[in-house]
Amino acid sequence: MTEVYIVDTKQGIKSAVKEMFSYLEKSGEPILKSSKEVYIKVNGIDFKKHCYTSPEVLEAVINYLKEIGAKVFVMENSTQANMTRIVFALTGFKEICEKTGAKIIYLDEEDTKTYEFKGKPSVKEDPKGYNLKTFRLPATVVKLMENKDAFTYINIPKLKTHSMAGVTLGIKNQWGFPQHADRGKDHNYNLHSKFVDVYEYIKPDITIVDGIEGTVHGHYPPSAFVDRLVKQFNILIGGRDTLSVDVVGARVFGLTIDEIPHLKIAYERGLGEGDLQKIKVIGKDLNDYKEKYEWDLLQEFPDDVKVVKGKELVCREGCQNNPLSLLQMLAYDYPERFKGGWFIIMGKGHDENLVDELKAQGYTKGLVAGYCAIDEVGEKLKKEFGKRKVFFSGDCNNLAETTKAELKLSGMNVFDLVPSISQEELMTLIEAAKEHGSTALTPL
Repeated sequence: MTEVYIVDTKQGIKSAVKEMFSYLEKSGEPILKSSKEVYIKVNGIDFKKHCYTSPEVLEAVINYLKEIGAKVFVMENSTQANMTRIVFALTGFKEICEKTGAKIIYLDEEDTKTYEFKGKPSVKEDPKGYNLKTFRLPATVVKLMENKDAFTYINIPKLKTHSMAGVTLGIKNQWGFPQHADRGKDHNYNLHSKFVDVYEYIKPDITIVDGIEGTVHGHYPPSAFVDRLVKQFNILIGGRDTLSVDVVGARVFGLTIDEIPHLKIAYERGLGEGDLQKIKVIGKDLNDYKEKYEWDLLQEFPDDVKVVKGKELVCREGCQNNPLSLLQMLAYDYPERFKGGWFIIMGKGHDENLVDELKAQGYTKGLVAGYCAIDEVGEKLKKEFGKRKVFFSGDCNNLAETTKAELKLSGMNVFDLVPSISQEELMTLIEAAKEHGSTALTPL
């Protein structure tokens, strides 16, 4: 049977990590390969608290690896609207790497190689002529793919539900590999297959889920909702079969493989063990996890922002939950700065009298999110309310454009989101990223 290990972190992070590796070593496969180089992929989508891999877990893993003679690299390509260099500086990852001697690899600053998605893209053609079947992977990832026998790749996601993917664990964590411009295209009901496409190209040698805490109702909990959306689990979940680790991680949330589309697709493609009955869980009894947690967004949004969803189609994987997740965070974490009085239009299948209804209710500015809504009502709204008052977020999920629009509409700016450093420090990081060739899409 495939083995997955659950280790209690109450004994201390260093001790828990050591115990996890002792389990992994008993499988008979060595941790280090011929080069003795280890590449760690963290979950560093953003610098918002509770969203990223615990720096303490990263530090303990690096130290363990260095003790056994590894040369360690830590890599990431943060979510759209962020630059990885900024995220590493604000999360503490940069400090940990400098302290331990691990080398940082900012994947958004690397050259890339083009690959093809195997899943079926949308029937609709991209209006900008973009090929929905291709995506680019950074040079380091390509090196790992092409030299599997020489390098060790360790994936350290954080235990989180996800409002678009159900959960974001080992397989979903690799969505950080495609470049920003390639992620938003077809970011709809096809997204689940695309996660698996990337996983089929590159599978981690080891996945260790940081489950000290877990998030529910999505992966990006507003600070105002932390007491409801962040749960203490005090565990690490690890193994050599990432799909099995993810299935166990989902089960900790009370979720089954049938409820998480990308896990089911990976299992159906034969990319790991997905049958919980054929997975031997060592360290904890899964029957102790009795509660089922919600993965969709907590349905609390500001009353003075009108959300209009198409009656024919609206994809939670793109134009619905990304704009709503950001809206929720802006409204409830920055209530003293946030201003409402605007609309978000998403999906397709809108009433012919949409413009008149908005005007009658006093809404004369807003965001049109996603190609479906843009194609159907975008120009009509711009013609009625003016080009400066109606913003478009292209693709099925261009988070950079969405962020820029929602900040502008709510009377805020990007500097409001990073209060822990000065504008001068932030601009220094941005300029450094640009000088090194960052391809990150940002709201600046």
